[in-house]
Amino acid sequence: MFIVGEKVVCPVHGEGIIEGIEQQEVLGETRNYYVLRLYVGDMRLLAPVDGVERVGIRRVCGADKLKEVRLILREAASPWEDNWNRRYRLNMDKIKSGDICQLAEVVRDLMRRDLTKGLSTGEKKMLDNARKILLSEVTLAAGEDNETAEKQLFAALRKM
Repeated sequence: MFIVGEKVVCPVHGEGIIEGIEQQEVLGETRNYYVLRLYVGDMRLLAPVDGVERVGIRRVCGADKLKEVRLILREAASPWEDNWNRRYRLNMDKIKSGDICQLAEVVRDLMRRDLTKGLSTGEKKMLDNARKILLSEVTLAAGEDNETAEKQLFAALRKM
């Protein structure tokens, strides 16, 4: 269970803060909901208290995960699925998983593909969104400003 003021990560939307807990009636059922303020896009989101794991909301990663993310970004890209549609769905599933390591794989693979073959419009949007989500969590977890975190995180990828 999260507490008000706690910083969390929401798959697909990135980091945010628990602003409160509200009781709401939805479809005739009264439940408690976390009120999240998401930093990317300055969005407000309600997430059921009893369904947070299912939605994928989790605490910000620690130092060990940050090291793992940096290693993943330096690794070679995953083998490519030739079918654009299937590749898009596989990447979206990784993003929705809420796992920062899978998110880092998506960013790494799409950035490398963009440098070698280019990306479709949909994949460019996906890359932009995935980068923002990854960077927002790394910035928060590392306690760095956005610019410093971005330079350190993507330095290895830019050299490719």
